[in-house]
Amino acid sequence: HIYISLEAKKILKLDDVWWLVTPQNPLKISKPATYEERIKNCHNITIGKPIKVLEIEKKINSTYSYQSITYIQNHYKNIKFFWIMGADNLINFHRWEKWRQIFNNISIVVFKRHGYNHKALKSISSKTFSHFQILAYPIHQVHFDQLPSWVWINNREIKISSTEIRKQRQLLRGKY
Repeated sequence: HIYISLEAKKILKLDDVWWLVTPQNPLKISKPATYEERIKNCHNITIGKPIKVLEIEKKINSTYSYQSITYIQNHYKNIKFFWIMGADNLINFHRWEKWRQIFNNISIVVFKRHGYNHKALKSISSKTFSHFQILAYPIHQVHFDQLPSWVWINNREIKISSTEIRKQRQLLRGKY
């Protein structure tokens, strides 16, 4: 998350990167950590980095991303927002509540993730919005002036999963 956040900030020349920590992902059955643990971890790993950890989803009691997007766009009307995500999320994006609305309301920036890229580029979402993919390089914010718009970032991939990171963190704390 840190890597793609910093890459997105650099590539898109963003003023800020906001992490919206969700109380519960509706597509995940099990919780890897409590909400409080995730907030604390996010704050700890972003110290000294140009990333803001926000609890908007908890504040507005949002269950779905489209609700959070609607909220931030209504409350910060003079800011151009981008939805930043990894390729793994694009694979099942069509299962997200009001996923077409998300594509139509915010520019989406997708970063490669090891082991997910082929499926992501063949996904229902990718195919449905293929005509709105930005293929220009380098990327400039002006490319996103019209919606829908999305881009596939050809970034360097980090070959470690969230599960592996959690295992390593538990080993360091002697809990695994």
